[in-house]
This record gives sequence, structure tokens and C-alpha cells, in this order.
Amino acid sequence: MPRPRCVAVNLDLEWPYKRHASLFAGTQRYAREQGWTSVIDEYVDRSLPQRRTAPLPYDGVIGRASRRFAEKTKRLGVPAVNVWYSSPVWQQLPGVFPDFEAVGRLRAEHLLARGLRQFAVLHHEGRGQKLEAKAFRTELASAGFECNTEKISLSISSSYDSWKKAQRQIDGWMSQWQLPIGVSVGREAAGRMVAQLCHQRGWRVPQDVAIVAGHNEETLCEDPRPSLTSVELGYDRIGYEAARMLDRLMDAKRKRQRKKTTRKKTKQAASPEHIFLPPLGLVVRESTDFYAVNDDMIATALTFIAEQCHGDIHSADVAVAASTHLKTLQRRFRSVLDRSIAAEIRRVRIERAKRELAQGNRPLADIAHDVGFSSSMRMYDIFVRELGVTPRQFRKERQLEGGT
Repeated sequence: MPRPRCVAVNLDLEWPYKRHASLFAGTQRYAREQGWTSVIDEYVDRSLPQRRTAPLPYDGVIGRASRRFAEKTKRLGVPAVNVWYSSPVWQQLPGVFPDFEAVGRLRAEHLLARGLRQFAVLHHEGRGQKLEAKAFRTELASAGFECNTEKISLSISSSYDSWKKAQRQIDGWMSQWQLPIGVSVGREAAGRMVAQLCHQRGWRVPQDVAIVAGHNEETLCEDPRPSLTSVELGYDRIGYEAARMLDRLMDAKRKRQRKKTTRKKTKQAASPEHIFLPPLGLVVRESTDFYAVNDDMIATALTFIAEQCHGDIHSADVAVAASTHLKTLQRRFRSVLDRSIAAEIRRVRIERAKRELAQGNRPLADIAHDVGFSSSMRMYDIFVRELGVTPRQFRKERQLEGGT
């Protein structure tokens, strides 16, 4: 029986970020299932030997890949998986990353659904942040809207001077806005800065400025008020999938070593495998918990739909709640939102179903009932028609086999 595999983990765990700790948790869940030995080695690029003169300490490595990390693991033939999308060598190594473009689209869809017509995006200099911002703008452009874009330094809190510079830069950018506006902010700390500057200006969050910020670092999202709407990426899934990818690479290496052949070594594929996992969904909090419409009747109707769509409601029920005739409300919906009442009810139910599907393994029939579909077959039909996938396929795309 072969000895348990020993895998090094290099994730900068001294930084108390979810993207580091949850990645680590995902790798360890897979390691426990496989009986691996895991070693936290934050300097794996230096602790690995310069030459392969003795048995190597690790069978594989998962980490945030630096140039030296990539060069040394390649030279020694150690299977390695990168989980840092902004790595300068991300294209040289196999890797697992969040689907940042899907994050940008999700943010735009959420703010558009709130009835907003003015938009802005603030992003940092990292590769993933740029992709998010670009996808956010593209989604808005496809809906016919422009977006005011600003880029700030990645390390806004590295010093007092950089902090004040970021405040001045964001404040100047905010002076260009037309209210009400929907704003996408790359990270939670910058989202907090935007919210604080809104308060100083006397702007209300979310009524004047609706904010979606970061990747659901709960400590920064929940407090202080207003709490911030954010995107949950599911970093534990990324860590789990990275470990599974490493397992395949180690298996492939072991098979090559067992083959006693004189054939020349085949060249490594030019493009290493990259997996991009879609976000689990949006965690809606106070910073976007409203509808930006100037029509009181539509605002009342939207609130009723959001609160009651889990029940058996129809367009006529919405008209009663808005104290108007059905035909009148239908015309107003078309004029203000460019969609029907029934389409809005379906949209809200779909969004709630998507969150339920992504976050657990509850039976489809239970989810369909809880979000307001008459049956799981009705939910199936609407998902296929509206999204092009079945509920089961949607769940599979957002969860890992063996995931919790």
C-alpha cells in the first residue's frame, strides 16, 4: 500500500481574509477524504531543494503562485496548482479561480433589477477586479446604460497618506454621479469608504446610492450599518477543486513513473488547465434593499412581489396590493420597467431558487414550493426557458461533488 501523499499548502494564512482561510478549508476537506498529510509551508518556493538529489518533501503543492514558486516546482517536477488569479505566472500553471466575469454580470443584473438607471464601478488593479468591472459595464451596456468607472490602488490602507489619497480620489469620483445610482465596488473596505463618504454628503444608502461590494467578508459586510450587499464566491469550493485537480496531476505523474519506456518525454501542453467556478450567489443586505423607481405605484407593487412571491400570487393580486386596476398596472410596468407583472414575479422566484440551489442540497420539490413555484416541474420548465439549464444542472455547475 503506497504511503499517504504529503501536500504543501502555501496560502498566506497570516492574512485574515476569507479568500485565504476558506480556500485552505476546502483543501483540507479534500485532504481528509483522501487521507493526505498536509503541511502549511508559506515559503515552499524556498524550502523545496534547488536540485532533485534526494526524495522531495512534497508530492504536490497548492498555493498562491509566485514566479519562483512556478519555476522551482516545474524544474523539480512537483505537481502544483495555483489559486491566485492575479499571479504574474497564472498562465503557466494549472489553476482554479472564481469566475470574475460571472460576478460582474451578477452585480449588474441585481442593480438593474432594482430599477436603477445610473451606474458606477470602482475596482482595484488586480486581474480579477478588472474582469469584474469589465463584465459589469458590458452587462449594463447590453441593457442600454453607461457606467462611470474609477480605478484605485490595491493597497489603500497601507499608510495614512494612501488612505487619504483614496478618500480624495473616491470623493472626486462621487462628485460626477447623478442620483439615484447603483455602484459596484471591488472590495469591502472600499465599499465601506464609499458608504462613509455618502453619509458625509448627506446621501442615503440605499435610496440615493445602492452599493454592492466585495466577496462577502462577513465581518466588513455586516457592520457598521448599513450592511453591504455582497457576492458569495464559495472559496471553500475553489480550495476543494484545487485539491482535486492536484490529485489528478499526482496520479498522472505516478502513472508516468511506473511506465518503463525509452520513448522520449512528450512535451507539456502549452495551455495548462484552468477551472473557473461561478459565484454561489448574491447576499442581499441593506445597501441595496430597495427599488429605485420614481413611481410610487410600481414601488408598492415591487415590494409586494418581493415579500409575497413565495406564495400563490398572480398579477391581479399585485394590482390589488397597489390599489389600482390590473390593466393600469400592466401599462405602468411596461412603461417603467419594460416587463410584465408576471415576468417580475418569475424573475424574483428564479433568483431565490438560484440562491437555494447554489447553497445546499435540499430536494428540488421543497425549493420549488418555498420560492413560489407550483411544482418542481414548473420550476424545471421556467429554468429551461429562462436560463437554458435545468435546476439540477444549475446546482451542479455551482457545487462540487462531495461538497457540503
